[in-house]
Amino acid sequence: MMRVALIGCGAIGTSMLELLKGDATLEVVAIVVPEFGLAAARAALASLGSNAEVVTSVPTTGIDLVVEAAGHAAIEAHVLPALKRGLPCIVASVGALSAIGLAEQLERAACEGHTQVQLIAGAIGAIDALAAARAGGLDAVRYTGRKPPHAWTGTPAEQGRNLATLALETIIFEGSAREAASLYPKNANVAATVSLAGLGLDLTRVRLIADPAVTENVHVVEAEGAFGSFELTMRNKALAANPKTSALTVYSAVRAMRNRVAHMAI
Repeated sequence: MMRVALIGCGAIGTSMLELLKGDATLEVVAIVVPEFGLAAARAALASLGSNAEVVTSVPTTGIDLVVEAAGHAAIEAHVLPALKRGLPCIVASVGALSAIGLAEQLERAACEGHTQVQLIAGAIGAIDALAAARAGGLDAVRYTGRKPPHAWTGTPAEQGRNLATLALETIIFEGSAREAASLYPKNANVAATVSLAGLGLDLTRVRLIADPAVTENVHVVEAEGAFGSFELTMRNKALAANPKTSALTVYSAVRAMRNRVAHMAI
């Protein structure tokens, strides 16, 4: 049985707990949240029938794996120290790594602790193919994210336009993956993931679109290089509890956890 500390108890964290119910190889024994989130987390765990302890920091003993699902601040506050102590970590908030130097800090912390930090693919596929293609040389990588207008609520997309009344598809951002992940951290995790697997945050081109004609989150990745070329299109259903997040993000995190204990992994 692998004992897991889960950082975050929001839409992604609670969905992960539901999927892991009854798992014979993984047990979430601790939920890490800020002080102000303790009561809400305990209420959420009670509704799920979970016996995990709700704490404000990763326990110093009794933990085999740390899984982050809470954003940039949680990576700095909890993941970096856990790595330095030698705990392997899985990071779901890959978009946070658009912050200058954070990816390098994670790598240094893992090196110091003689352990590993894994960045999950999240809502996108073909990351293995893209990372493999990088070994031979990539010429161009482009990502286009298309979501219904309401999925962009609470983001810079609202500036100068009324998302509720959009009648036609509207480009809300064009630029680098670093800019996209910084401006749209809850929507553009995919942009950061694609860039880190390929040409990097500054050379990966990104276009984000609000489209009233779609009901799903549509991701398109195009890559060209020595290997040839590919174009991947995915139409992901949004997480019921959060339209900004694809349900596949949760499944990707659970798969990464299960691969840690599986006798055969793919």
